[in-house]
Amino acid sequence: MNLALPLRPLPLRAALLAASAACAALSPAIAQELPAAADPIQGARIQGPQMQGPPDTGAQAGNYGTDDPDSGPAMGDATDDGTDAEADRIAVRPELPEETPADVAELALAGAPVTSLTDALRLAYWTSPTLLAQRSTVKSYDYRIAQARANYGPKLTYSLAASWQHDRFDQRAGLPLSLSGWTTTASAVLTQPLFTFGRNAAQERTSQAQLDFQKQVLRSTEQQALLDAITAYIGVLRDRAAVTIAKDNLAALQRQLNDNKARLAVREVTATDVQQISTRVALGQAQVYSAQRDAASSEASFLRMVGVTAGELAAPNPLQLPVLQLEDAYAYAEIHNPLVLAAQAREKVSRASLAAAKSDLMPRIDFQGSASYGSQSAYSDALRQRDVRGQFIFSGPIFESGLRRARVSEAMAANDADWRLLDASLRENRAALAAAWNDWQAQQAAIASYRSAEDSARKAYEGAVLQQRAGLITTLDVLDLARELLLARSNSNTAIASAYLAKARVLAAAGALEQSWLMPDAARHDAGQHLRKVRHNGDIPLLTPFLRAAENAGAIGNTAPRPLRDPTANRTAPPITITPPENLVSPGP
Repeated sequence: MNLALPLRPLPLRAALLAASAACAALSPAIAQELPAAADPIQGARIQGPQMQGPPDTGAQAGNYGTDDPDSGPAMGDATDDGTDAEADRIAVRPELPEETPADVAELALAGAPVTSLTDALRLAYWTSPTLLAQRSTVKSYDYRIAQARANYGPKLTYSLAASWQHDRFDQRAGLPLSLSGWTTTASAVLTQPLFTFGRNAAQERTSQAQLDFQKQVLRSTEQQALLDAITAYIGVLRDRAAVTIAKDNLAALQRQLNDNKARLAVREVTATDVQQISTRVALGQAQVYSAQRDAASSEASFLRMVGVTAGELAAPNPLQLPVLQLEDAYAYAEIHNPLVLAAQAREKVSRASLAAAKSDLMPRIDFQGSASYGSQSAYSDALRQRDVRGQFIFSGPIFESGLRRARVSEAMAANDADWRLLDASLRENRAALAAAWNDWQAQQAAIASYRSAEDSARKAYEGAVLQQRAGLITTLDVLDLARELLLARSNSNTAIASAYLAKARVLAAAGALEQSWLMPDAARHDAGQHLRKVRHNGDIPLLTPFLRAAENAGAIGNTAPRPLRDPTANRTAPPITITPPENLVSPGP
């Protein structure tokens, strides 16, 4: 996710993230918000599903594929042109950064299945290719700071030349005069900026703001990687449990079918009853296949997000928020959400560009020294000449037909656009935070209702089976209750997973889904370590600090955060009101 700066106003999401949207966070606490170990998602110990073939694998009218081996070459097979497909494959050379903890590197290289959410998060944090790429991008912007500081120091250039020259001069009388010969020269030029009226300071501020922007992109990428790992982990648990629910439903329908076939033989039910159950059995088989498909897709997503396969996954850690109320979450996000902070850094980039454009209207003072050693004559190296010069140069623009003024106006309008985008980023963040918070509250409150519905549906179905055998209700009534039980179990399973993921998105929108919050004692990447190594690479002792202080004293503008200009800046949406189930329906008159 490389967002090169400076940029011009793009759509807010693309400008601030090019990658991403919201983040989330984990930590110990609030265990009661998670389902008990007996719930499908909590106690799941189901291996990855295997897709099973349909009962009848023969060719049927309407099939879209064929198993005929003569129907054509399979994709990836060697062709007649002699191309070796194996040689064209991408070579694999496992390699992780040196800072990767040894146990994480061992786990990643070994490829052993993951069984805990903690291991999944650590693998995503240290081995995600997108995340590692963004960390390298931040390192590349570290060198822009060193480049900007290098502008305060001297620059020394040299040139060496060996020349051959031939000239012919006509004369009024006599033969033309011809002169030719080889000469050699050497020269060196030293240039030292003394005062640029804020040009160098603006360049350093631009580089620093660009680096700050990329660091916020890195924070967002880290949080997105952790959110993706959480989503994949919960998705595998949810979809594995869904396979179990679908198989349980199919097994119950199959028992019903077998029981009714036996009763049909003794004339206790009709053939219509058996056909009704056969219809539901066929639909149940299709539901199992769909559940297995979803589970297989979740397993593949887990491998993509975490880097290893999912084993027998343990119940996920409970999540803890850094705030208790939605209003507190709004305030927390203003100083922690990477999207909002990236918008602030982006505005500082264009503000520094505006300062640089204004500085170009001012003069500058430089010292220039030069030394040369060469031939006195253009045709002979016999006699040499040595020159040493030093000069103070005061230069500046006089008239350029309004070019620099137009650049200032352009930079001013661009900065105003980025300033407005800061307001937009806060609106988007608050909307995402409110949506995630309300979703979490609603899903969490619905879990108890779904559990109650599941328990009631199971009892109703079991009782209906007995009543149907006694001839008190019809077969269709039993099948409808079986479908209600399936729906209740599925909804309960989905609600448990959705509540967990919604809370993770709350943490993401608040900007709290970070390694330091999820696992405070675990090792984490230090984004400033590399900058500390390279920041002063080109500094000249005493000279660079002195000139830098003088430049910043005379620089145009400042780097303080800008205030919000949006009329809705102080307005927030209230959270959802969760009413107890017994009060949802008001009594009639």
